[in-house]
Amino acid sequence: MKRTLAIRLLYLFIIITAFSCVPARQFEDVKTKAAKCEEDKARLTSENLELNTKLTEVEADFADLKKRWEGLKNDTSVMGTSLRRLTTNYDKLNATYERLLDQHSRMLQGKAEDHEKLMGQVQDLQARNQEKEDALRKLELTLGDKENNLNQLNSELIEREKRVKELESAINRKDSIVNALKDKVADALLGFQKDGLTVEQRNGKVYVSMEERLLFASGSWNVDKRGAEALKKLAKVLETQPDINVLIEGHTDSIPFNGSSQVKDNWDLSVMRATAITKIITSNSDVDPKRLTAAGRSKYIPLDSNESKEGRAKNRRTEIILTPKLDELFKILEN
Repeated sequence: MKRTLAIRLLYLFIIITAFSCVPARQFEDVKTKAAKCEEDKARLTSENLELNTKLTEVEADFADLKKRWEGLKNDTSVMGTSLRRLTTNYDKLNATYERLLDQHSRMLQGKAEDHEKLMGQVQDLQARNQEKEDALRKLELTLGDKENNLNQLNSELIEREKRVKELESAINRKDSIVNALKDKVADALLGFQKDGLTVEQRNGKVYVSMEERLLFASGSWNVDKRGAEALKKLAKVLETQPDINVLIEGHTDSIPFNGSSQVKDNWDLSVMRATAITKIITSNSDVDPKRLTAAGRSKYIPLDSNESKEGRAKNRRTEIILTPKLDELFKILEN
């Protein structure tokens, strides 16, 4: 306000002076200065406003800083209290740590022997564990060998089962052949059963048993007509069965045979009778002689007791044993 009043008085003074006693040139100078003063006034007014604005901002910043300073002052006070409390706690913890450290040192000193003992036990356990691991490895190797053996045995078992099935199949075929053969022989010799002829199946073979009365006179090895007829019928059946082997066995009773010439005893008689039957079969059929075997068994395989007449009659017989060839079975067994 004071500055504005001074400026106005200066303007008034200049005007009065200009109009009273100064020449025109000086008046112009005064006027120029007055214009400059107006400019300075305007500029100063603008600067004043700008300074007032900055002052307001500075005062606001100062108030904010003061407020923050008060906050920091309070925080510092709280933090100082906390720091002192933490320092106290730290000192207590440090003392406790020192005490525990001392106790730990004493415990370590007192437990050194126990520690060594425990270490010894640990080493012993480690050694035992190593032994068990070694034993386990050996067992694993043994188990592997046994598994290999088991696999091999399983393979062999499968192969044997296959062979058993083949054998069973071959045996079944053989049994079927034997059954069919028995039926054919029985049908062919049906009219001779009342003359002491029987046809049986035993042990996978067909037994044609002919008593002496059907074939021979007492002490003779010449085949009677009725017996020769039965043998011819049997030969025709054998002719159709090329896979059947024929064993002809002569049997006698226990009464000694007192013969002459080449037949001297029951051995000779049983052989001669078997041979005579063999010749009739080969002479009256196309049966391969290689399939036939003649054998004398004398008195040593009786069917009944030789103490009675009936028993001796049963024992004096000729058995023609028909056996299927077992080449297939033998081949399976050999494999």
